[in-house]
Amino acid sequence: MKALDELKGSKWAGRSELWLDPLGNELTEGTCTLAVQESGITYTWTHKGETKTGSVVLTDDGGIFTDTFHSPSETTCRNLVGNRGLFLIEGTYGDNDEWGWLIGLNQRPTGELILQMTNIAPWGEEARAVRFTCTKQ
Repeated sequence: MKALDELKGSKWAGRSELWLDPLGNELTEGTCTLAVQESGITYTWTHKGETKTGSVVLTDDGGIFTDTFHSPSETTCRNLVGNRGLFLIEGTYGDNDEWGWLIGLNQRPTGELILQMTNIAPWGEEARAVRFTCTKQ
């Protein structure tokens, strides 16, 4: 994607935040790394002392998401039109694909990269799930 062209080859590190409770109030913090590559991003993050890995491989119409904690099997996602960030894709999961998952990458005016994942309940309520706040290394 053209939005990532200027960042390709860059490496980032910072803090990861994870919310697993249904109301999004209980925060678990860890560390994370993120690399911008030709085809998208790869990342690592820690949860309860274990390192997790993931990637978003961007395609013309969306992306392929994998994460050893959230989605060990590939999840095909579609682009969301009108995104203001570097990318924003949406996928579904669950037995009948009843749940939604948003994944976006943004860059703050101060330079940090923010990888954010949002869970969407079958009834439409959105809840924060993951946020990485990274600075360039």
